[in-house]
Amino acid sequence: MDLQQEYSRVDQLRDKLNQVLKGKADVIDKVIICLLSRGHLLLEDHPGLGKTMLAKAIATLIGGRFARVQCTPDLLPSDITGFNIFNQKTHEFEFRQGPVFSDIMLADEINRATPRTQSALLEAMAERQVTVDAVRYQLSQDYFVIATQNPIDQHGTYPLPEAQLDRFSMKLSIGYPEENDEIRMLAAAIDQNNDIVTELEPVFGEQELLEMQRKIVAIPVAESVQRYLVQIGNVTRKHAQVSLGLSPRGLLTWQRVAQAHAFLQQRIYVIPDDLLETALPVLSVRLGVDQSENLALIDEILKSVKLPEYTLPSVN
Repeated sequence: MDLQQEYSRVDQLRDKLNQVLKGKADVIDKVIICLLSRGHLLLEDHPGLGKTMLAKAIATLIGGRFARVQCTPDLLPSDITGFNIFNQKTHEFEFRQGPVFSDIMLADEINRATPRTQSALLEAMAERQVTVDAVRYQLSQDYFVIATQNPIDQHGTYPLPEAQLDRFSMKLSIGYPEENDEIRMLAAAIDQNNDIVTELEPVFGEQELLEMQRKIVAIPVAESVQRYLVQIGNVTRKHAQVSLGLSPRGLLTWQRVAQAHAFLQQRIYVIPDDLLETALPVLSVRLGVDQSENLALIDEILKSVKLPEYTLPSVN
């Protein structure tokens, strides 16, 4: 695909997702950015706001396989990765794939799973592979985890460790829709026999999303912007309120997210605004502070670092 075709595909993806989740255009854009940057997404929100429907819609629109795991304290690592079973006919062990062998996996209420089970996702999210009985299995190159957790009900939960939180590119909240959007949603449900997601058609062909993701990673980032990014990282590491500052992996993730944001703006280079526009979802999953403190703290951190004098990078 040429650049204009790619922009057109992303616009189609955005339009379709906005039909599924009405009145949440900014959230949809951030979800697309997370997908294009080959990251993973943590949704911290109340039940019933459309998280499952959103995940299913993404899977359909990219032409991928969808899998959902309801995380509970009795969920085992093998319930996620898969397991070996003995075949009585062949007298050999056969591997039965778990839900990680999908393109879009929804891990619902991930903080209800035990740390052992949560760690089973770590290799899958980081390496796009799993190891079962010393055998390594490759996952889909499009593998994208959307995990959810309820910010209110903390009874019987296991907070995610910092190492796993750092594997998520962003943390977002969908939030309740506006009154007019809820009315539109109710009106659209009248005499609707089928789920809107079942009526969607794929936007991307085979390998097209992966090809686009590879191009996005190659979008130029000027040294002044990278220096600005590192300076912000250093501030987070020294801040008294921050339990664990941005890691080098966190900086790399933020740069990829900024590249995807630039692409969504139909720009072939990164500017400081790409970092500023994505700062809240990227930093809020990493700083280890309460959700209520995120906005003020991140605003303070960003204001403490001077914006770089920016010149357009050379593009070959």
